[in-house]
Amino acid sequence: MNIAIDGPAGAGKSTIAKKLAKDLGYIYVDTGAMYRAMALYFLEQGISASDEAAVSAAADGIDISIRYEGGQQQVLLNGTDVNGKIRREEVGNMASVTSAYPAVRKKLVLLQQKIAKTADVIMDGRDIGTCVLPDAEVKIYLTASSLTRAKRRYGELAEKGEECDLYSIRRDIEERDYRDMHRKLSPLRQADDAVLVDSSELGIDEVVEEILKICRERQ
Repeated sequence: MNIAIDGPAGAGKSTIAKKLAKDLGYIYVDTGAMYRAMALYFLEQGISASDEAAVSAAADGIDISIRYEGGQQQVLLNGTDVNGKIRREEVGNMASVTSAYPAVRKKLVLLQQKIAKTADVIMDGRDIGTCVLPDAEVKIYLTASSLTRAKRRYGELAEKGEECDLYSIRRDIEERDYRDMHRKLSPLRQADDAVLVDSSELGIDEVVEEILKICRERQ
């Protein structure tokens, strides 16, 4: 069984998907982390996000895989665990731009589809229900207001002791939303058969329970 969770940045997709995977005993595939890992490589190599030719040429030689140790997912970039690096803001912004390039998407989508064919998975991203797993038994479109998402991100950064500005974070989120929704290749949108879940006024456990109810109905 495949569960696809799509939605904009900061909606809580990864957090929700991880808890669902644990409750259901499924494999969680964080597609956003895979794109971020590739984006990290571009940043470390000094490749500009606007240079599609250079990005495409580099993507062909990048290896990205996922493994689990102690129940925790690790994203490997050319064999190295990069979990501690891929959540930075500049990596997310780079991923938002480069994920629109065909060469990047083609490489990662094929890997994601291969994983989904061999196991019960929960996959989250921008186009899982529309492009990567169009036949998924359960499709969720998880969203929240831009202000709610900005506050959540602000709290995460402040807790780490990083300097941050709520206005700037919200602006970045809205700009990323626009790019994701208006890109030519696999834009962010709610699949016709996806269930809309707005987490603006819901806690994590409430969102998880709502999606679990949907999964039980489909099963």
